[in-house]
Amino acid sequence: MDEEMTFMPREQLLTLEEIAFLVRAFCELGVEKVRITGGEPLVRRNVDWLIEQIGALKHTTSLKELNLTTNGSQLPKYAEKLAAAGMDRINISLDSLNSNRFRELTRTGDLKQVLAGIAAAKQAGFERIKLNTVIMKGRNEDEIVDLAQFAIDNDLDISYIEEMPLGQVTHNRDESFCSSDEVLDTLQKHFDLQSSIANTGGPSRYFKVAGTNSKIGFISPHSHNFCESCNRVRVTTEGRLLLCLGQEHSMDLREVIRRYPGDADKLKQAIIQSMAIKPKGHDFNIKAEPILFRHMSVTGG
Repeated sequence: MDEEMTFMPREQLLTLEEIAFLVRAFCELGVEKVRITGGEPLVRRNVDWLIEQIGALKHTTSLKELNLTTNGSQLPKYAEKLAAAGMDRINISLDSLNSNRFRELTRTGDLKQVLAGIAAAKQAGFERIKLNTVIMKGRNEDEIVDLAQFAIDNDLDISYIEEMPLGQVTHNRDESFCSSDEVLDTLQKHFDLQSSIANTGGPSRYFKVAGTNSKIGFISPHSHNFCESCNRVRVTTEGRLLLCLGQEHSMDLREVIRRYPGDADKLKQAIIQSMAIKPKGHDFNIKAEPILFRHMSVTGG
């Protein structure tokens, strides 16, 4: 997020009711998996109502799995409610186990609060919780093994994610970039990793840690492009349907919803038509200036 952030006017954002209507349309068209993400989704007022509405779609539509990506800070408050609403899996962002470094990387984050969130999710009964970690040279590459060991010790899974070149940043991405292969090489010196056929329908390649219940995954948009198997789309908080996270191909679903209020058929027609412009893949280049100046915080979801 930019240091000097200008937030979008509330009237440009989808209301919770519009989001619920939109998700229902997707699930009635055959979507089986929904992930609530952000930004930080759990800071949205009355988000628990939205999650209840989406969770209920498992009984009336094709929806089979409802997941969440979060920074973990709000889980002490929401974990029990999420479990009761039908949330299946939780991914928690965690880039450092050093409290000072964690605050530096996140600018405001409190590591103790995130660790409490992980404990709350486990207490609420979530069977598989996954950590998401972005490794950058000169930042946290010295914690690759420690983060994996933390996941193993706490019966968690972990995915290491290559940095996405979205938006202008103050550091040199070419110098800070740490490939999945480098991370894997480091981990193999400390753990017995066995290639796994586990598949969550997402972009991760997984390895099983021998003698444990934990899996280690790698999301590698640069070094191991996964575009050919991608069947994901993302709806931003303002109602843009992004057909690829790394491209600007999009459809304005907010305009459809507000022009034809309550008309599910019009919305479904727009969704179906948008699939024709889903690109074959992204064009990430870690050595070049970003093609997209849209930060992940602006992308939302």
